[in-house]
Amino acid sequence: MECIILAGGLGTRLRGTIGDYPKCMAPVNERPFLHYLFVYLQQQGCSRVVLSLGYKHEIITGWLEQNQWPFEISWVIEEEPLGTGGGIQLALRAAKDADVAVLNGDTLFRVDLAEQFAAHRAAEASATLALKRMTNFSRYGVVNEDEAHRICSFEEKQQRESGLINGGVYILNKNYLLGKNLPEKFSFEKDFLEAYVGERAFLAYTSEAYFIDIGIPEDYLQVQEDFKTLFA
Repeated sequence: MECIILAGGLGTRLRGTIGDYPKCMAPVNERPFLHYLFVYLQQQGCSRVVLSLGYKHEIITGWLEQNQWPFEISWVIEEEPLGTGGGIQLALRAAKDADVAVLNGDTLFRVDLAEQFAAHRAAEASATLALKRMTNFSRYGVVNEDEAHRICSFEEKQQRESGLINGGVYILNKNYLLGKNLPEKFSFEKDFLEAYVGERAFLAYTSEAYFIDIGIPEDYLQVQEDFKTLFA
């Protein structure tokens, strides 16, 4: 199992809380958030990780070189911000497998990756998105699926009573994305997912697993408590 972690973001909204650090290195109970992502990937049986790095990448690579994990680790570095899509595309070119998991470096969605991979392959999907059912929210857009669990549309952020959100864990077919000849810099959400959803090649995989995105200070504070139990 090969996994990409997107860890090139600026972390602007957290800067007042964590200082001048990449978001994935935000301290959680005296360990960087990335440590917990790696523990999760170890539990899932991951064999290789490719990190897509950018802002303050030397902080991340320094930490990687000082810690040992039971999987192969490599990284690519954006010389300039490439957007979410450009960061994924850069890392996919360094990937070895045909189907690769992609995770965000500031989010933990504890899906069963083996199960998500199995659903992806059984459906011969080009991309499989892990979705989470949420209630009373406005921070996320909504993903709609058909009876066969193929994704049929995406809706913009607005206040909602309930809906399925994109949890930011993907299984991607490398050749499908690279075959679209997308520019070096692009948005994965707008220029790939929304642009090609009409092909009905994207599968929905819904999970009720634990989910948190530390992109805002409130959730960053919440994760300090949650991880005491989840990673006891």
